[in-house]
This record gives sequence, structure tokens and C-alpha cells, in this order.
Amino acid sequence: MVIEGVKAEVAKRVTEAVSVPIIGIGAGKDVDGQVLVFSDMLGLFEEFTPKFVKKYLDGASLVRNAVSSYCDEVKKREFPQEEHTY
Repeated sequence: MVIEGVKAEVAKRVTEAVSVPIIGIGAGKDVDGQVLVFSDMLGLFEEFTPKFVKKYLDGASLVRNAVSSYCDEVKKREFPQEEHTY
């Protein structure tokens, strides 16, 4: 069963009361498992972060820098090089 966005104490009581696994989304640590969306945990979106999300990476900056580097190299005709060409 998935419990999303409920108080941690409520999720804990539900977990203790039932025999099926309880998976939490922003429901505290006393459940049987956790869900965290891949793109949220990698910090790919800067506009909004739900309270229950912990960003393990500043992915948005990494992606922005990578795309910028790619664009610069293409404009300067540094990419593709021979090793990237058939």
C-alpha cells in the first residue's frame, strides 16, 4: 500500500496495524519502503521541489553546463571530432 503526504505518526500507526508492506511518499521513516522520483532526487527541476524530496545531486546545473558545452563546441566546430565520426 502506498501512503503519500500524511503525517509521519499516522503512517507509523498504519504500518504497525497492517500486515502488508507500506510504501511512503513524504510519510516519514517508519514505513516499510520509500518512493522518491528519480528526476526529483537528481535535482533536475529547479522551479518546484516538494517538501519530501531530498536532492542528492544538482542535476539541473550539470545538465545546463553540459548542454552549454555541447553548443559551444558545435559553434566553434570542435565537435564532432574524427573519433565521433563514421
